[in-house]
Amino acid sequence: MTPPKVAYVINSLEGGGAALPVPAILEVLRGCGAEVRVLALTRRDARALPAMEAAGLDVRIRDGGETDHLAAARWLTQELRVWNATHMWTSLSRATILGLLLAPKLGIPVVSWQHNAFLKPWNTRLMRVLQKRAALWVADSRSVAELTATRLKVSPDRLETWPIYAADPTMPQAQLWQPGQTLRLGSLGRLHPAKGYDILIEALALLRAEGFTSPVPFDIAIAGDGGQSEQLMAAARSAGVEALRFTGYTADPRSFLAGLHLYLQPSRREGFCIAGHEALTASLPVIASRVGELAFSVRPDVNGWLVEPEDVPGLAAALRDALSNPPRLAEYGRAARTQILEDYSQARFEQTGRAIWDRVD
Repeated sequence: MTPPKVAYVINSLEGGGAALPVPAILEVLRGCGAEVRVLALTRRDARALPAMEAAGLDVRIRDGGETDHLAAARWLTQELRVWNATHMWTSLSRATILGLLLAPKLGIPVVSWQHNAFLKPWNTRLMRVLQKRAALWVADSRSVAELTATRLKVSPDRLETWPIYAADPTMPQAQLWQPGQTLRLGSLGRLHPAKGYDILIEALALLRAEGFTSPVPFDIAIAGDGGQSEQLMAAARSAGVEALRFTGYTADPRSFLAGLHLYLQPSRREGFCIAGHEALTASLPVIASRVGELAFSVRPDVNGWLVEPEDVPGLAAALRDALSNPPRLAEYGRAARTQILEDYSQARFEQTGRAIWDRVD
């Protein structure tokens, strides 16, 4: 019997939330007996490519840009036909729209991921018109499932939730803070308005204006790059926030997390937020906005603090509370790791993926 062939179509190989879990997702599909191939519509920074290659995935990359949609559709059609794909899985808006447009012509079922907590208005309208062409929609988190049902009008019987994170029990654990040490806070993320680092600067400035003096010295490192870099650095200088450093992109996020005592995710919006969940797995307490899956995984007075998005006084209060009692961070961190290893175990990840595959095979 010829095995099914799953073409996993993704916008790009840019390092980020949607691309990084691809090896784990496709390993589940391979375990179900499918052959898999990744079709990337454009390269971008290709930071997700090494992990895919290390997993032995067959990756095909289109030599094109982000707005040449007709050329991308032609390339995708050719790739699917030459390989004789039997199924198409699409990830992110451009890949999903092209997949839904081509589905009737190609005569193969399409499974469409939803990762983004917010879509551009035009993409929302177009996907709502095309959504019935998908054999199944898969949301990467509970929050995104709710948004998919609401904004795309996808009925519950055509919508599954598969969290895109399997907690790794070998994840290095953050070292415990010891008296006399500098308390190290940090965050992983693009320097983009969605991540809310300007809100963090405002909260730190508010603490300074209120005369708050931390009982222990602390510093904050933001590991990431993006278009807001100069703007954020200028805002920090203007506000007199000296404890904040922008360290640039890191190719080793695990080591970065292991070097912290407290993780910050002041985002305006998130879907699943892999970085925040990796921090919890690394035994780090988390201060996060009540957005996306973090609203479920971060539990106040247990493993961290939740504040409303864009709530500067609320974020300042959470920082003040955390900085005022550093020994408590170890207790929160232990609870975080225990919870995440249970809630997002590899076994649960695989079980969910197999059940979804059974629906579309």
